[in-house]
Amino acid sequence: MINEKAILVGVDGSHASYKATWWAANYAKHAGLTLQIVCAYSLPSYAAVSFDATYTALGDDNAAHNDAQEILSKAKAIADEQGVEAVTLIVTGDPSSVFVELSRNYNLIVIGNRGKGGLAERLLGTTSSSLPAYAYCPIVVVPYTDDDGHLMHLNNTITRVAVGSDESKWGLKALDIAASFAHGWGARLDVLSAVPRVQGAEGDSAVMDSYLDDLETRVKPLREQYPNLEISTQVVQGNAVNALTKASLDHDVVVVGSRGRGGFTGLLLGSTSQGLIQHAVSPVYVVPRKYVEAAESRLDAIPGSPAEIPTKPLTAISGVEQVSVPTADAHQAEDIESTIDPLHGGSGTGSGEGAAR
Repeated sequence: MINEKAILVGVDGSHASYKATWWAANYAKHAGLTLQIVCAYSLPSYAAVSFDATYTALGDDNAAHNDAQEILSKAKAIADEQGVEAVTLIVTGDPSSVFVELSRNYNLIVIGNRGKGGLAERLLGTTSSSLPAYAYCPIVVVPYTDDDGHLMHLNNTITRVAVGSDESKWGLKALDIAASFAHGWGARLDVLSAVPRVQGAEGDSAVMDSYLDDLETRVKPLREQYPNLEISTQVVQGNAVNALTKASLDHDVVVVGSRGRGGFTGLLLGSTSQGLIQHAVSPVYVVPRKYVEAAESRLDAIPGSPAEIPTKPLTAISGVEQVSVPTADAHQAEDIESTIDPLHGGSGTGSGEGAAR
């Protein structure tokens, strides 16, 4: 059941998780990857709050299991609508630790983000349980709304990708992955480098030119590797989170490293109230520290491929069960898609295009 070319998406019955399923299925179809959908719950401590759509009696595993199957059925219908056949899994136990173990086996894990509550908070809510900080594969966090609660539109086609770049190994790997990702879509790649705001430096063109020269040096190998890829570079002064959050307004995906010292890769991704993940209005593609470290021994590794680490059969991961679920009615999937995207049935042009725009 482990597939070296697979995407895993987590669902909990929230519209945010169904939106993540839509994004994952759309990308899986484009990239020729298989899709696996997992619903996680734990008993007894989370039984009453695990799922958005239902409330399970405390300790009632059978009821929780049935609820999980219903959630998977709806998520599978969303994938089916895009012509993607998905395998469905149920995970019982602490989602944070199980998802970290699962991340050994996948190219990518996709989760939705809507703030507090449900699966998103349990995977992103604290530094100790933050999936992007500890996963062995890249993570994509898909926003449901902006900071003002406006529903965000997601495009079928990715045309602009932004990446935060610095000289750390995490920043360099993020740059590699962003270039490969953008090339796969035929998209434009905008490379941003943040520098400290130093008094007097803003008007000193020599200082800014020096930073830009360093950035161009990092980008040069990618221009040679992808001669047809449109790449632009920009040095910005000030806060890296603010720079990338602003970039998310007119980019379809923002790529960033999750660890390192300073710059973009110094972001702390565990907070639910601050940081790029919480404020971006386009999907955030996170390159975790463990993924980079595990892949270091493979200098020929293809960007975005699973890290060179031992995988585990899913049967060996406690609490993971493959289940077969009936696909929800097509009309039900249509209703869900109408709810999660303000332009469903239309053709928006920007990932930040929402109901209020």
